[in-house]
Formats: sequence, structure tokens, C-alpha cells
Amino acid sequence: MKQERSTHAPSLLHNRFLQTILLSSVLLQIGIWVRNFAILLYIADRTNNDPYAISLISVAEFAPIFVFSFIGGTFADRWRPKRTMIWCDLLSAVSVFVVLLTIHFGSWQSVYLVAFISAILSQFSQPSSMRLFKYHVPEEQLQQGMALFQSLMAIFMVLGPMLGTFVYSTFGLETSIAVMGVVFLLSALVLVRLPEDNMKPQTAAVKGQFRKDFAEGFRYVWQSQVLRMLGLAFILAGLAVGVAQALNLFIVTERLGRSEEFLQYLLMVNGGAMLIGGGVVAVFAKKVPPQLLLAVGMLSGAVCTAIVGYSTSVPVTLAVQFVNGLVFPCIHIGISTMILKWSHASIVGRVNGVLNPMFVGMMVISMSFAGALKDAFPLSTIYGGAGLLFLLGALVMVPIMKQKAPEHVLTAQET
Repeated sequence: MKQERSTHAPSLLHNRFLQTILLSSVLLQIGIWVRNFAILLYIADRTNNDPYAISLISVAEFAPIFVFSFIGGTFADRWRPKRTMIWCDLLSAVSVFVVLLTIHFGSWQSVYLVAFISAILSQFSQPSSMRLFKYHVPEEQLQQGMALFQSLMAIFMVLGPMLGTFVYSTFGLETSIAVMGVVFLLSALVLVRLPEDNMKPQTAAVKGQFRKDFAEGFRYVWQSQVLRMLGLAFILAGLAVGVAQALNLFIVTERLGRSEEFLQYLLMVNGGAMLIGGGVVAVFAKKVPPQLLLAVGMLSGAVCTAIVGYSTSVPVTLAVQFVNGLVFPCIHIGISTMILKWSHASIVGRVNGVLNPMFVGMMVISMSFAGALKDAFPLSTIYGGAGLLFLLGALVMVPIMKQKAPEHVLTAQET
């Protein structure tokens, strides 16, 4: 079966699964960015920029990842992934419209529930998407497929803030939230087009084994040297990314002497470069091991982060942000490909559920300490430290650089 699928593997963009999942992702990204900026701008207006109220947005978006990522990954391995994804989008749409009614009748604090419920459901949908990716995309095209996703994310990093701000400032909060509900419904309709996966769900015969399945995900990661090292790289990258993101505004105002509005140009340069970088990696992805991609991305992050912290020149900082954005897709593509290649099809969801919170958790922790670090140390020292964390993440890849994915890690179609 494996040889037959590889021989007759269609062009990546002719893959029906990939076409469908990319269209669904475009719709979801529109909804997410409109939601994010509508909630941010609305709460900022409503509370007169109260930092506590604004910080609760991040809590609503990230807290479910800690609690539900492990659970969602376990259930994603037990349920039919296509059905799971469709139901998650439908339930997200229903929850959005319910919350919209409560907002309309005066309970504006309900706006936090939009982000919270959506974040919970994504912890079931995202690992199911990873399972389908392994099932429908031939192994030699996995890395290229991930590069396409990275390019899509980069496009919305550039366009998303502008789109979200435009919709909220033109139509207001309720229309912005309604847009999110509509695009989730459209995404569910698009996902109906996914090819059937024919994976048998686990039924009542294994009822009561949830705890065992849950623990198996942790055991599987711990027993694999590659996945253990990947987890360590997740932790180091999360710490570095969190502190750098939290203090970007001070780089603009203190190191470059520009107004706060200048931050959008740094982000646009970075996002534009990520788009180009994702396309470049898609071309060369087949020839480069994912461990090397991840190490190159981390090494570039180390150098660029340190330079940004020390630079007081606008052209230098913009150039470094461009280079960093150009190479950053290597991190995302390397990580996603390693999870898919070193995880058996029956446990992809749980592996993703174990590793993902490591990055997000460390990122949130370092974000929360960023203010205290800023009071205690100069920006150049903090960014130098973040660069060192990236460097350590690159070094973690050295012991596993020559390892190849085990042959027993099959696609779901071969199980």
C-alpha cells in the first residue's frame, strides 16, 4: 500500500484533502482575526485600557490549551477525525451566536466566552486535523504541506490585524462576532467535502480506558529520544518567544525612539518575510531533514533576537526582522513534520496534546515575567538571554540530527 500511494501520489495542490483543509483554514483565520481585534478593541474602549481586563483576553485564549490539549488529543485519537472537526466548527458557530445574544441584551462581559469556547473546541479539532494530515498526505509531501500552512498563517499575520480593525471600526462588535459565527458555519460546510477516512472509532469495548490512553501519550513521548528532545526545544522556544513578544513595544519606543504605532511596521515586515520563507521552504522541504530545519530556525532566532535587543538603528532592526521572518517558518514546519513522522497514526493526537502545551505554557510564563525582567535588566540583556534560549534549542537538535523516522510509524490508511 505504501509503495502504491507514493508512486501515484498526486501533486500536492491537487490533493483533495489539502485543498479542503486550506479553504477551511482561510475561513477560520478570517473569523479568528476579526474576533481577536474586535474583542481587544472593544474591551480597551469599554474599560478605558484597563490592563487587567485586557490581560483576561489572553487568559481566555490560552488557559484552555493547558487544560484541554491533553484531553482533546486523547479524544482525537478515539473519534473519527473528519466528524470531530465538523462538529467542533458547528458547535463553535452555535456558541458564538448564543454569546452574541447575551451581548446584545447587555452582558458585555460575555465577550470573553467567545474566545474561551472557541479555544476549547480547537483543542479537539486541531489534533484531528493532524491525524487527517498524516492519513491523506503522502510522507514525502508532509513537509511541503506544512510549509503551505505556514505560508497561510504568514498571510494572515500581515492581513489579519488590518482586516480585524477594519471590520470592528466599520461595523462594530456585534457584526464582528456574527462574522466569526458565519465563517465557522461555512468552514463546517467546507469540511463535509473532506474524503472519507474510514478510520474506525473506538467504541464501548474500550470504555473506561480514557485514563490509560491519556497516560500513553506521555509515555510515548518519553520513550522516543526525538520527541523528548523536541519537547525540550518547545520549552526553550516558548520561553524565548514569550519574553520577546511581550517587550516588542519597548524595542520600538526605547531602542528605536519611535512611537507605538511603528510596531505595526515591524510586524508587517516580519509577516511578509514569513510568507516568502514559507514558500522557499516548500520548494526545498523534501531535501532537508526536519531536525535540520528546526535547528536552522532556532539558530537564526538566536542571532536575530540578540541583534534586535542591541540595535538602535531602524534600518538594521527592520532588516533583522525580515531575516528572522524569512527563516522562522523552519521552526514551525520542522516541529510539525517531526511530530507527524515520529508518531504512529493511532497516537498523533495525544503526542500533539502533550507537546503543544509545553510551548504555549512556557510562552505565557515568560510573558508574565517580562514586566519584572524589564524593571530589573536593560532590554539588550533580556533579548540577549532570549537569544541564548534559542541557541540552546538549536543545540538540543544535535544529538538527533541524523536519526531517521522509524519505519513502523505508518499512516492511518496502512493500520
